Amino acid sequence: MEDRPNRHDLSDEEWQRLSPLLPVNPRQGGRWADHRTVINGVFFRVRTNIPWRDLPPCYGNWKTVYNRHRRWSMDGTWEQILDRLRAGCDEVDGQDWTVSVDSTVVRAHQHAAGARHSPPADVPPRGRS
Repeated sequence: MEDRPNRHDLSDEEWQRLSPLLPVNPRQGGRWADHRTVINGVFFRVRTNIPWRDLPPCYGNWKTVYNRHRRWSMDGTWEQILDRLRAGCDEVDGQDWTVSVDSTVVRAHQHAAGARHSPPADVPPRGRS
């Protein structure tokens, strides 16, 4: 088994599939920190819900991880990567392909729980405040 700092970090197989989809170093400025380390840092932070500043040092500088995550979120890089990874998934599995959402982590706004959209008809206008 490969040596990973965290058992949830990207495996070599996952990295082989992901690495060609990532942006190359920018034309101006210095080289980016290692994408794999930064992405593992983003995954760790999302999984544990810790503050960015509490990111373990094995993932590099927290500010680097935060900045890359923020930049890729704003410019649509994460969406492009996900779209490329999903391409062809439904074709391989055919009609058996499904998307599943675990409802234990899906939260609805309090007003989505059956709250009225209009004031009740039996309350006079003066008492509706």
